Amino acid sequence: MPNTKQAKKRMKTDDDRRVRNKTVRSAMRTAVKKVLQSENADEAKAAMPTAMKRVDKAAKKNIIHDNAAARKKSQLQRHVERLSS
Repeated sequence: MPNTKQAKKRMKTDDDRRVRNKTVRSAMRTAVKKVLQSENADEAKAAMPTAMKRVDKAAKKNIIHDNAAARKKSQLQRHVERLSS
């Protein structure tokens, strides 16, 4: 438990941020999973813009690292290209 008044405040803001970050991360993971689990290229291509947008927003909000975002986007792109051919 926090000992000082400032530590109590930080604990509250940390909890608020954790919840906010969790929703963004969860939405991103769901969108990415939708692309990766798609069976045909049309489904994957339809879900792709949403997944890219979610990954970019997570990176912009520093929830994931910029390089991790680039890696995810590359992974998604490779998956869609594999399904297309």
